Amino acid sequence: MQFIKTPVKGMSDMLPADMRLREHVLSMVKSTYASFGFMQVETPMMEHIENLTSKQGGDNEKLIFKVLKRGRDLERALASDPEVLAEALADNGMRYDLTVPLARYYANNKDKLPSPFKALQIGNVWRADNPQKGRFRQFTQCDIDILGDKTNLAEIELITATATMLSQIFSEIGVSEFTIHINDREILRAAALAAGFAEDDIDAVLISLDKFDKIGFDGIRAELVGNGYDPAVVDTYLALYEQAAQGIDCASFSAKLGADALDGRVVSNITEIIECTRDMVPEGVSIVYDPTLVRGMGYYTGPIFEITLDGYNSSVAGGGRYDKMIGKFCGEDVCACGFSIGFERIIAVLKDHLPEGFGLTQEATAFLVSDKASLESKMRTFEQARALRETGAIATVLPMKKNMKNQIKLLEAEGYTVFEKIYE
Repeated sequence: MQFIKTPVKGMSDMLPADMRLREHVLSMVKSTYASFGFMQVETPMMEHIENLTSKQGGDNEKLIFKVLKRGRDLERALASDPEVLAEALADNGMRYDLTVPLARYYANNKDKLPSPFKALQIGNVWRADNPQKGRFRQFTQCDIDILGDKTNLAEIELITATATMLSQIFSEIGVSEFTIHINDREILRAAALAAGFAEDDIDAVLISLDKFDKIGFDGIRAELVGNGYDPAVVDTYLALYEQAAQGIDCASFSAKLGADALDGRVVSNITEIIECTRDMVPEGVSIVYDPTLVRGMGYYTGPIFEITLDGYNSSVAGGGRYDKMIGKFCGEDVCACGFSIGFERIIAVLKDHLPEGFGLTQEATAFLVSDKASLESKMRTFEQARALRETGAIATVLPMKKNMKNQIKLLEAEGYTVFEKIYE
């Protein structure tokens, strides 16, 4: 059997320059969110399959990497009825996001945690997706969540913290402008009902609307009609959105749904969030009401938000309120709201603007030692390297290669600027 040297499809090896950039961004994420009072937690990369297939994760539930049972449990599963074999074989799965694991974590540990609890979670997640630029099968997510706060202070804090953090990151490449889109699942629900869809149809209809950026209104209409919905109802529904010119405010869009279609507190809540965060976010950040914003996860219950960057066709962050999920674990509803940044997409954006890569940020010296160097020279070299490190600089001691010119070229690419050659 021949070994394969390339990584599994949709997963990546990280070179030193990649890791420097990633660690630099992660340090900014951690320090910014910590300054807003978020506390870092960690959950296992593997979850119970029941938690991952609870119809909370939208289309992501179709992308789960399932984990086979082990030992005798697997043997019994293999001997089961073929019709239930697929479900019987797996008892765990790799997490597809960090929200479901956090809900389980909080339900299990809430008596040990302050309330409201502001959580920061960073870790890898896995989805059996179609790999492309900025989209992988294994990737890093960075989430902040506020658990136990029913007020819109949670949304305002999450949006402000994330806008502040992204502004700091993007300022390093001269990008200062991006857009925060805000909507509410209750408004989305009211629009579907006002158009004539049944309550049971809403989730499926929203899955189609969520594709607006990719397939447009014509594509949504074709998909909904193809799924068997009444063309007249579909046309009424899409007319609500086609008439909503860019820049429409929440109150104006909601008025199109009818006087009794929506609780007025939903509209005033979204208006408050937008008005307050508009004064809090850094200069260059725009905040808009976006009636077509859906967010694909089935667990959202209220306000939802997403951040887009001009020139890129996918969001760099997204989140919303999910007040019903934690209660599925502990039997008691807990208000919850979260924001997840698309870490890999942010890295892709930075790489687009950093063609030379991300070098060392400290002074770096390489001592190149010939194989003819004496013991005394080696000892003196190690002492010099130690003295440099004590000043905070980077110092490495390496054997001198025959092709020293190429050796230095590769070290320079990594950020080394000083080279000391020890021949004897």
